[in-house]
Amino acid sequence: MKILLTGVAGFIGMHVARILLERGNQVIGIDNLNDYYVTQLKHDRLNQIKEFANFKFIQMDIVDSEALHQLFVRENFQRVIHLAAQAGVRYSLNNPSVYIQSNLVGFGNILESCRHHKIEHLVYASSSSVYGSNSHMPFSVHDNVDHPLSLYAASKKSNELMAHAYSHLYAIPTTGLRYFTVYGPWGRPDMSPWLFTSAILEGKPINIFNHGKMKRDFTYIDDIAEGTVKVLDTIAQPNPNYLTELPDPATSSAPYRIYNIGNHQPEDLMLFIETLEKELGVNAVKNFMPMQRGDVIATYADVEDLQHDVGYAPSTNLQTGLKQWVQWYRNHAEGVYSQ
Repeated sequence: MKILLTGVAGFIGMHVARILLERGNQVIGIDNLNDYYVTQLKHDRLNQIKEFANFKFIQMDIVDSEALHQLFVRENFQRVIHLAAQAGVRYSLNNPSVYIQSNLVGFGNILESCRHHKIEHLVYASSSSVYGSNSHMPFSVHDNVDHPLSLYAASKKSNELMAHAYSHLYAIPTTGLRYFTVYGPWGRPDMSPWLFTSAILEGKPINIFNHGKMKRDFTYIDDIAEGTVKVLDTIAQPNPNYLTELPDPATSSAPYRIYNIGNHQPEDLMLFIETLEKELGVNAVKNFMPMQRGDVIATYADVEDLQHDVGYAPSTNLQTGLKQWVQWYRNHAEGVYSQ
């Protein structure tokens, strides 16, 4: 099976690619290698998978519709995993146009290419941020999510709506994955595990928002990658019990599905920091701050649908995951990457 994987040099992309390659799939990976964070990290991720004979990397931006179309013509893909996007809630507050281009225009180009080339299944990255101001816990894919708190969240909700339209109009099976606070080896420098770890080891204060009164459903990268591949293998089907008078946000009469991928175990932010301090053997200098715009107090994934339909749920606990993260950081990242 030949698979297109967009965002292959990204955190999740590299790990997903490795699983696909190790099981024998042919993977064409694309990435624009932008400088949102240090590009050397992206090149180093690619170095982890470039030795596979069944892997090919092409530097490309999904906003370039013609280049993307020609790629689909040449390669004759069967399935697509779309992970390329402009990430980050806070960055979207000051750089909205980047999100509109990459996350909306770029995703539209992916959908059009899938439409014209009879793709068997499109799996794409959504985000737990789509739950926005919803405070019903745990977050369920069957809940309404029409109140995003950032442009990033709005762009991911828009992706789900766009995918549904294409599933309905052209019978393209699409599955959106709402990822919950992913962490682990080869992670992103703009996310809290990396920011906290680097600051603690350098003796610098860490910024703790909402005075530490936050919860996150931290989900280890290996669980995320394995779940993504299992979803790819489970082609979205129409829901035979779908009712138009009581529409279910997570399913449809079209071949369309939405799943949460989270650990189903929200952790207090302060517990996360304490566990990280123990693994590092260093106490953090803490700078307590008010809530930031666009942020949410808590995330908590209901993964019942993922378990039922795909037969999978994340299972790595926080202590195990942070131990692996700290070991990787000390061996590969400490003092290496700087922006």
